[in-house]
Amino acid sequence: MNTNFFVKSHGLGNDYIVMDSHKTDFEFTVKNIQLICDVHYGIGSDGILVLVDSDKADFGLRILNPDGSEAEKSGNGLRIFAKFLFDYGYTTQASFSIDTLGGVVQAEVIQQEKEKARMIKVDMGAAIFESAKVPVKSDLPECLDDTLDLDGISYQINCVSVGNPHCVVIKDELSVDEIMQYGSQIENNPKFPNRINVQFAKVISPDLVEILIWERGAGWTLASGSSSSAVAAIMVKKGLTNRKLTLKMPGGELKLQIDEDWQIHMTGEVREICSGILSAELLDELMN
Repeated sequence: MNTNFFVKSHGLGNDYIVMDSHKTDFEFTVKNIQLICDVHYGIGSDGILVLVDSDKADFGLRILNPDGSEAEKSGNGLRIFAKFLFDYGYTTQASFSIDTLGGVVQAEVIQQEKEKARMIKVDMGAAIFESAKVPVKSDLPECLDDTLDLDGISYQINCVSVGNPHCVVIKDELSVDEIMQYGSQIENNPKFPNRINVQFAKVISPDLVEILIWERGAGWTLASGSSSSAVAAIMVKKGLTNRKLTLKMPGGELKLQIDEDWQIHMTGEVREICSGILSAELLDELMN
């Protein structure tokens, strides 16, 4: 594999660039992350996944948001990263562990196409509902049906951590315009010390939930694995769905299972978009 090689893939329209930190000539600074993710001046993506060393798992992963911040965990990102490791020969095993800031995750390639990974299952770890551990500033031990007051509107919110923090608002009807208007306000509200990912969710049936997503550090997003995991956990916690359910997003669908001990299992497709080598001219900007 050449130096400064990259792969761009997507999980249900949620796209990431993947690179190996051992084979790059530049540092992943905030400025460089923003430039690479910019659709006009860089490659363009919802973030960067960087392979790093780990003493806790088979592989280490840094998840970098397009604003330059670092995420603890990403369900789509993990599946994209797992595909990269399998497709490019970092492992010949169908099952392997990945170390993230949000904990160690087990990934499994469960379907291949032309010797490339297509369908990947990720064990996302356990959902955590304790307010202090999400974290969210709430008078409730678990932030379920708490009130969040914004400019001109109030929401009943439900918060959970799946390795990163999430705020779920259950709605009778979903509106892209509404989450575009209030997503950033919720994400950056002082009630959330580490900011927060936001989902508006509508229960369609005991086996199907439709969601819209505002992702911390990225904004409006077509799909998100960790957001799907968070919504599924909240729905089961509140007794609104079965433990096995489908999460429908603008980018597509994911299968979720929530165990009795709140362990989360997620299955979905990943597809590669392109691969290449960063140009000398872009590298000049990244290294100066």
